[in-house]
Amino acid sequence: MAKSVTYHAVPGIPLIAPGDDLAALIVESLNKAELSLLSGDIVVIAQKIVSKAENRYVALKDVVPSDKARMLADQVGKDARYIEVVLSESDEVVRHRPNVMIVAHRLGFVMANAGIDQSNIEHMNGEERVLLLPRDPDGAAVQLKARFDAAFSAKVGVIINDSFGRPWRNGVVGVALGAAGLPSLLDMIGEPDMFGRKMQMTEIAVADEIAAGASLLMGQAAECLPVVVVRGLTFDAAPRSASALVRPRERDMFR
Repeated sequence: MAKSVTYHAVPGIPLIAPGDDLAALIVESLNKAELSLLSGDIVVIAQKIVSKAENRYVALKDVVPSDKARMLADQVGKDARYIEVVLSESDEVVRHRPNVMIVAHRLGFVMANAGIDQSNIEHMNGEERVLLLPRDPDGAAVQLKARFDAAFSAKVGVIINDSFGRPWRNGVVGVALGAAGLPSLLDMIGEPDMFGRKMQMTEIAVADEIAAGASLLMGQAAECLPVVVVRGLTFDAAPRSASALVRPRERDMFR
């Protein structure tokens, strides 16, 4: 890897609406800011604008909560309709307590509330709605990469990131939900350390580390900087999608 890396938040990304051509809007904002993408650059894109373009909204007024959702809502202290949407996107409720519900998302992520959010979205005509994760984050990253490669005659990487909490640690960090054009998980097993001893267990969550850095610029509130260009990283390993970062259930020691 390179010894210096730059992160550049792209200004001027407009509010994204369902059906918007997200790739075209990002390219337009890059051009207006006189920022060209070069081969090896990595474009980190906030999950939320990908979901908005995909129209992953659900209006709570249209949701009929099940008995299970009502029971969990009483225990967690949240709207039963919201809980029903979380359940609809989840394969398993892993843990819950007042104000917190950890689930296994249908895509394999173990996360709070299936990543379903009400912040930084417009609530039309005063009616509450929620935003789901993208349908296929890795697939969306592949499509965006193809558009960026064509627009700038380059070979870039793309990461779709979101904020996750972590066991044993306070606070959220950016992680990669989807990725294309980079080795999301770098296998170092068998590589020699500085004294020649071969690594036994080490794998590096490259895409998560890049996503976490980008999240520092994106922010969590009203910063309005959902796209970050990362420059200066090089990899010898073959590209791997972000699905490689999801630990299989049989290897999960905490479920």
